[in-house]
Amino acid sequence: MGTPDFAVPALKKLAACDNHTVVAVFTQPDKPQGRKMTLTPPDVKVCAQELGIPVCQPASMKTEEALALFKSYEPDVAVVAAYGQILPKAVLDAPKYGCVNIHGSLLPKYRGAAPIQQAVLDGEPVTGVTTMLMDVGLDTGDILLKQETAIGENETSGELFDRLAELGGDLIVETLRRMEQGDLVPQKQDEALATHTKKIDKSLCPIDFNKTAQEVHNQVRGLSPWPVATTELAGKKIKVHATRLYSGSGKPGELLSVKPLVIACAEGAVEFVEVQPEGKKRMSAEAFAAGYLRKETP
Repeated sequence: MGTPDFAVPALKKLAACDNHTVVAVFTQPDKPQGRKMTLTPPDVKVCAQELGIPVCQPASMKTEEALALFKSYEPDVAVVAAYGQILPKAVLDAPKYGCVNIHGSLLPKYRGAAPIQQAVLDGEPVTGVTTMLMDVGLDTGDILLKQETAIGENETSGELFDRLAELGGDLIVETLRRMEQGDLVPQKQDEALATHTKKIDKSLCPIDFNKTAQEVHNQVRGLSPWPVATTELAGKKIKVHATRLYSGSGKPGELLSVKPLVIACAEGAVEFVEVQPEGKKRMSAEAFAAGYLRKETP
């Protein structure tokens, strides 16, 4: 049970296991996308069809029809990865071994909708993936296994997303293997350590150079590839796709250098690496500076 590309590696790796049979894939209904609002299937549906696995797309899992469909496959276990629907207790209880979720954080830290982006926004040095037995709460179930990984200094949430998706695929295979062998001991989550994340939206985009260089750099990384940090430079509103920390100081927001393109923060400075002027394509900061910034600028 999954919808976006985060769930695809898990599906592929489970389908490749000789000792497992993926009897069905449940995913969200096709949705209109793009300017032309073209009806587009979820990534998981595309993958399942390529693998020849039956696909089910109920609008809600809370109906009797959806529950009956789910039960008709007689699943031993349901693997859930970014499905995008709340599963009622009747669904959670239907599989013999329950529903196992792949979550993109080291639970109980970063429960909720945006664990990967929030870890980068917060400047975390380490994150990972967790498999857990699902219950009716939001990411509150008993932990089965965890896998840690370091977050790179310049790694974006998009890059981390891809790495955690692969780690999650490996971890769920290991989780099911050990579940079959009976040597997994579910661990209760420590509620005192729990933190929660909200959905990421465009209100987080404007850069505040009154923050430290590290905070600005984390913001740019955390909002890449969506919704992308923004600022104004040379009278142009720009999206900032990539930055690096840079040694330098000045008044917050002051342009310290054009080549490289460096902006002062409250503490330290950041170098813009890749930007996108409004209505234009992504470009290097060097190309932007050459085309939009006056030559007499320091």
